[in-house]
Amino acid sequence: MTEALFRADPYLRAAEARVTALTEEGGIILDRTIFYPAGGGQPGDGGVLRWKGGEIEIATTVKADADDIVLVPAEPAALPGVGAVLNQELDWDRRHRHMRVHTALHLLSVVIPLPVTGGAITAEKGRLDFDMPEAPEDRDALEQTLNDLIACDFAVTEEWITEAELDARPGLVKTLSVAPPRGTGTVRLVRIGAGENTADLQPCGGTHVARTAEIGRVRLGKVEKKGKQNRRVHLHLGR
Repeated sequence: MTEALFRADPYLRAAEARVTALTEEGGIILDRTIFYPAGGGQPGDGGVLRWKGGEIEIATTVKADADDIVLVPAEPAALPGVGAVLNQELDWDRRHRHMRVHTALHLLSVVIPLPVTGGAITAEKGRLDFDMPEAPEDRDALEQTLNDLIACDFAVTEEWITEAELDARPGLVKTLSVAPPRGTGTVRLVRIGAGENTADLQPCGGTHVARTAEIGRVRLGKVEKKGKQNRRVHLHLGR
């Protein structure tokens, strides 16, 4: 099982690791990694691996069986051997933008308090699909409310509850299309705010900024009709 260093510290940009396996497709499995694997609408991380006598660019990162995480090279190249010790360096600018978008989307689900039917994240923008029969009447007002929440500079923290506790609080789950990961007995929650000033609390396995002000100002884009009941709301990062 790959130790997910990004879970404990999403701001970790470099770390040493050891190669534990190579996949038939040319992927690299490490004993520990700072690279987030694609999931929950958030893309997999990229970056560079460097070892004595070689280096390789990583295009993306994916999940594998048995809780392993596979780093996928950008193109065929010489791979480090099993047992090799190497240094992994994250494409931090891209990851940080993913974190900003992801946290902003959590707040978008607060501003639009409707069931979420899908979502996606890129380094420039994100979107959520809502069970929303009619488009919002005042998109500018929604955008201002969202930016007001961001400016509150809420702390973003994680906590864990048991699967039984989550079953007893079904309102925590906002997404209709993606169920929280199960099987370990506990579920990770991401909290924005604290105590009575909690703005949002929901299951999530992604990476987030430490405080909402780090997101910066955002802009709401077009609202698209996606089926009879669904509307897709686009969100764009500022600088």
